[in-house]
Amino acid sequence: MPSVCFYFQVHQPMRLRHYTVFDSGHDYFDAHKNASICKKVAQKCYLPANRLLLEQIRQYEGRFKIAYSITGTLLEQFEAYCPEVMSTFDALARTGCVEFLGETYYHSLSFLYSREEFLDQVNKHTQAIKYFFNQTPKVFRNTELIYNNDLAALIESTGQFDAILSEGADHVLGYRSPNFVYRPQGCDTLKLLLKNYSLSDDIAFRFSNRHWSQWPLTAEKFSHWVNDANGMGHVINLFMDYETFGEHQWADTGIFDFLKHLPEQVLQHPDNSFKTPSEVVAEYPVMDSVDIPHLISWADTERDLSAWLGNAMQSNALHETYRVEKLIKSLNDQDILNDWRKLQTSDHFYYMCTKYFADGDVHKYFNPYDSPYDSYINFMNIMDNLRQRCVEKSGTASTLDIVEVPAKDKVKVSQVEPVSDQTC
Repeated sequence: MPSVCFYFQVHQPMRLRHYTVFDSGHDYFDAHKNASICKKVAQKCYLPANRLLLEQIRQYEGRFKIAYSITGTLLEQFEAYCPEVMSTFDALARTGCVEFLGETYYHSLSFLYSREEFLDQVNKHTQAIKYFFNQTPKVFRNTELIYNNDLAALIESTGQFDAILSEGADHVLGYRSPNFVYRPQGCDTLKLLLKNYSLSDDIAFRFSNRHWSQWPLTAEKFSHWVNDANGMGHVINLFMDYETFGEHQWADTGIFDFLKHLPEQVLQHPDNSFKTPSEVVAEYPVMDSVDIPHLISWADTERDLSAWLGNAMQSNALHETYRVEKLIKSLNDQDILNDWRKLQTSDHFYYMCTKYFADGDVHKYFNPYDSPYDSYINFMNIMDNLRQRCVEKSGTASTLDIVEVPAKDKVKVSQVEPVSDQTC
């Protein structure tokens, strides 16, 4: 019988305040809005879900295990606005049944544009997890599950990680199942865990859909689906946003009851188990290598990068963000560096997305803008101010002129070239 591997992404961005061309201050982030959202989601999701899962871990005396990937931007908000949430995560960490994964501290797209910045953020996140939870991450997941062979090779070269996570996209797996441990193409030691997107999305997206043929989804029904993998897989990787519980799927949908009863139903079969990602890669053999030369992500039916790089606004904003990297890092100004890194968070570019995709409906819930163009203009106003700060600090003339691109001018993701001289 298969093991169930639960991994939850826990993230909120530092949202930007309304910033016009007439603003000159350096307070780019909306502290009031960030505090309000963090506290609201803490009451609806983080606190009740943490307490429930802590209770389940204790009830099943170590047989129920889970994993989290918490971004640095949210850890900072927990410290500032919701310290009680940090206490519950600390209690979970102390059980020995919870694994904390590694990622980019700022939930950024830095891998696409600057390998140096990417590795700096990975190391910063590792240090934060050590500090808060006394764990050294051994499994890596990139922002938005963005992945390709080059990423796997880079992560393996650090020597820090045993495994990496990715989307179990049909077009890369072919006839194969996501329910096995794989090896990234070209890697010698790193292992690859692939999300079972069908079963994950049954919980994350379809749970409250009354038009879904399988509604209502009960723990008993879901456990039967898990059991169906018997003989056809070693592990069911259930990867999803933590906000699924109580925020995307409200408490009155029964989502917490489902989560409460799922361990009991799965563990009724004596051969079933729950394992953390590190336990999965230590327990099960590599079945095959998976070749993923092109970038993929969790998003949309295409599983591509168009949610963040699908139009000219997004491309222009990202290029301008990373064009100032060398200048910023030459200044030795921690405030400017911190502001620049918070601006790299992928959510800022997601808000500029103009395409429609059903899989992303729940992620529009937190969008603070009336339109993608409003998001773009606001972001670029801030980038212009940040650039001027850099010029004034360096005392040199600027050659980094920002050129706005009309929203109607679309580009294909394949046309977007990273700024870094290291291509993907």
